Amino acid sequence: MEIHYLRPPADLRVYRQELIYETGTVKVTLARFGDRSHAPLVIGDEIALDGGAQAIWFTFPGLWHDIGIFHRLDGTPTGIYANMISPCLFGPGGVWETTDLFLDLWIPGKTTEEWDAIHLLDAEELNHAESLGSVSRDWARRARHEAGRLQTGFREGSWPPPIVTTWLDEGPPFPGPG
Repeated sequence: MEIHYLRPPADLRVYRQELIYETGTVKVTLARFGDRSHAPLVIGDEIALDGGAQAIWFTFPGLWHDIGIFHRLDGTPTGIYANMISPCLFGPGGVWETTDLFLDLWIPGKTTEEWDAIHLLDAEELNHAESLGSVSRDWARRARHEAGRLQTGFREGSWPPPIVTTWLDEGPPFPGPG
């Protein structure tokens, strides 16, 4: 399947991923990020995603975010990453479309027991995109609201959803790739 991922104003990227699980409330995909020659994604001073590693993505129809479990090359999880996005449109032929709304959340840790903080990322990028008109005020407001809702849910223990925490702590909660 292909995810057409627009980063405003005009940076359209196409990600090819493997759909590995699907229900009416979640679609789970496996993404491989290039080869070892790609630069790792660093958050703070820690590697969140090695070049050539994989991420498991959880896309929730109708919601303004998705969630990825990021890994090192050896398969060790590094934490979860949530993108604030426009609700994904699922088109024919496995083509999905969404728009990045810049805000992200990062929760470092190999398991939920290691979690002690949630970090808001890229707020200044959203502010800049909104000031340029690349993201509408309504969508910027939606992104901020969604990030706040997820942060509150994290502090209260109701977010991320069980399919994500189960996968992180125990592996896939269903038969299939892990």
